[in-house]
Amino acid sequence: MWLFGRRGQSGFSASSTAEEVTQGVDGSGLTAIVTGATSGIGEETARVLALRGVRVIMAVRNLETSRKIKETIINEFSDAKIDVMELDLSSFASVRKFVSEYNSSRLPLNLLINNAGVMATPFMLSHDNIELQFATNHLGHFLLTNLLLETMKKTARESGKEGRIVNVSSESHRFGYREGIRFDKINDESSYNGWYAYGQSKLANILHANELARRFQLLQEEGIKITANSLHPGAISTNLLQHHGLLASIGQFLGEYFLKNIPQGAATTCYVALHPQVEGVSGEYFSDSNVARPSERARDAQLAKNLWNFSLELTNPK
Repeated sequence: MWLFGRRGQSGFSASSTAEEVTQGVDGSGLTAIVTGATSGIGEETARVLALRGVRVIMAVRNLETSRKIKETIINEFSDAKIDVMELDLSSFASVRKFVSEYNSSRLPLNLLINNAGVMATPFMLSHDNIELQFATNHLGHFLLTNLLLETMKKTARESGKEGRIVNVSSESHRFGYREGIRFDKINDESSYNGWYAYGQSKLANILHANELARRFQLLQEEGIKITANSLHPGAISTNLLQHHGLLASIGQFLGEYFLKNIPQGAATTCYVALHPQVEGVSGEYFSDSNVARPSERARDAQLAKNLWNFSLELTNPK
């Protein structure tokens, strides 16, 4: 459990929990999709959003595990509105199937929490033959967001409520390849470094949110309010370290004193998704439930545009 840190302008700090930052917030009437909600901060995000009255769709790979989590949440909050849908972000076909089924349900969409991810894996390729971390952490969410945008616009227009897209990034975005995004070497196994590739994918999460925010400015003229922001949840000992046994062991040992626990780790996500203080705020990077400053590369508007075009090329059907 993280025990240190001063309260920022928002009134919250690194030690604040997801329940604390959403205390008194009424999310009833809102519908959210949370990717990667079967463990860690994704699971806690889904739980706390449901606690605040939000209808939550858990978008997950492991249906059996998520159904048990759903049952646990409903046992805790009998009025919780929570559903489970299958989604594998490493597969464009799975993303398209998920969106087709979601749109067929005719559910609205107010909040999209792009949370799922893998960390510092050995070199592997996705279902679409793209380096796994870039494919899962960025491209899957990029495609998911693009395909759900019309539903979000329709919901915002008809409800008059602001839509919010939240990308969960990491401070690791500061520590990657010198080029920032290696567009020409995404699948180059010979020069692959798992930690650098992770940092690259997390940088992409911020650039994606920033470019979305820029494009959403045009929607204001149509009376459609949608924001996009990114965040660093903090240093947390979760199963993201599953490929690094020693680091996972060290994390468990030190976590009680120097790492955030899961409720603290989910706080910034829930704050950005629900808190009234964030209304109208777009294109920002948050840490410890306060606006923070990302790296210079993360603020590069031209790099964000280049990434957008590159992502479109990779995710469009050939």
